[in-house]
Amino acid sequence: MSRKIKLIWDFRGETAAKIAEHHEKHLKEYIAMENFEEKTTGFEVVSELYAIAFMVVDEKNMILVRDALKPHRGEVY
Repeated sequence: MSRKIKLIWDFRGETAAKIAEHHEKHLKEYIAMENFEEKTTGFEVVSELYAIAFMVVDEKNMILVRDALKPHRGEVY
């Protein structure tokens, strides 16, 4: 079983939650377009002025997705 990597996009400001929620829609579109098996995405409101959107990918696909979508950071899932 390969490791999973959580790619994360950070959003700050009064509209952070709405932007993160919208960004997740684009992540789902990308997953459908690329036919990835892993379909885990989401967004989290961390505080009133900070939210994240994320996508979980297999480690073997991490470089491809990182170069295409430019996440702000990543972590082992």
